[in-house]
Amino acid sequence: MLKALVIDDNRNTADSLCQMLSLLDVQTTAAYSPRGAFLLLQEMVPDIVFVDLNMPGVTGHEVVTFVRRDPKLEHIPVVVVTSDDQEETAKQVRKEGALEIIIKPATFEQVEGVLQKAKLI
Repeated sequence: MLKALVIDDNRNTADSLCQMLSLLDVQTTAAYSPRGAFLLLQEMVPDIVFVDLNMPGVTGHEVVTFVRRDPKLEHIPVVVVTSDDQEETAKQVRKEGALEIIIKPATFEQVEGVLQKAKLI
């Protein structure tokens, strides 16, 4: 079974995304803070990571960079889920190593499309 880590400080957004992934037979774990995600990533290697950009303390940009620099995680597709619809933001997160960017609110079709793009389904 596929495993996904969803990182978002907004519990409703994270839980909603987890529910969509569950409908696609993806086992999900939610982290409601980047620091909590870092702890989880020391113990688990998900097949894909979904991360919000704008969180207090550590940003989604820093999470993407962390994943890309860790040898055991660097191969994992990272999807940024954000309300920031600026083209510059999309360019920046792709440059940092994100596979895709989804503008909130995420739809089931977008989530399914990202899993297909990552060749996970």
